[in-house]
Amino acid sequence: MDSTLRPELFDFHGVMMTHYFTDNWNNYQNFQARPDDILIATYPKAGTTWVSYILDLLYFDQTSTARKTSTPIYERVPFLEFAVPGLETGKDLADGLSTSPRLIKTHLPVQFIPKSFWDQNCRIVYVARNAKDNMVSFFHFDRMNNIQPESGEWSSFFQRFLEGKMVFGSWHDHVNGWWKKKETYSNLHYMFFEDLVEDTEGEIAKLCSFLGLSPSTEEVETLSSSVQFDNMKKDKMANYSTLPVMDQKISPFMRKGKVGDWKNHFTVAQNEAFDEDYKKKTTDPTLKFRTEV
Repeated sequence: MDSTLRPELFDFHGVMMTHYFTDNWNNYQNFQARPDDILIATYPKAGTTWVSYILDLLYFDQTSTARKTSTPIYERVPFLEFAVPGLETGKDLADGLSTSPRLIKTHLPVQFIPKSFWDQNCRIVYVARNAKDNMVSFFHFDRMNNIQPESGEWSSFFQRFLEGKMVFGSWHDHVNGWWKKKETYSNLHYMFFEDLVEDTEGEIAKLCSFLGLSPSTEEVETLSSSVQFDNMKKDKMANYSTLPVMDQKISPFMRKGKVGDWKNHFTVAQNEAFDEDYKKKTTDPTLKFRTEV
């Protein structure tokens, strides 16, 4: 894919987007969800693939080894709004899933979610990651992903992130919009990346409880060790190494998966500017993040 054709950001109904996620807008807005569909929603680079992989193993680990060894995760858990010329759209991939439940992922802010997911009362798993680490991960992602805008220098990227000029909009709007939704929509499980790093087993157990699954303690232990970051990073079906739009020589899709890597990127002045900005934008004191564990 030609890396000179990086997309431009534009304002789409109040959220910064690129054409790769709006070209197929009407099609995926009319997506017909089924009651047993499970939607995995996140701001980009917040642990989407990790949670997708956990859910896929929870539901389909026993059914087919072929699924794990020959079907990449982005086909097992399609990215609903994805529409890149020459590749199958996320909507078509989702429509073509023969699994039950269908696992589908999205980065859409809550107000853009297709209506049928709400109408069918689908279960939704939202994963949020602290903004500092999320920013760093997004920066490295934009460096290597040709369907994202150029990341540019770290200092200008830092500023752009604070201003919410990112694909899928402002981090604050995203995590807060979904947090607020919990008040009126009970089928939403809100997880934190940091908790998953700190206590993978405990978080998987909570997820199972939300989904009405009852694996044994041994099964949870086995699953927890197989989804550790280093194992996934080596798994060609999980690490996106087969997707042509990414140049993993620049930066691997699965880079570190750690909490606190922001300390290797933020200057003291940036950290102060960030904290100041964060205080201004934090509207809901009940939504709390940890920047280290």
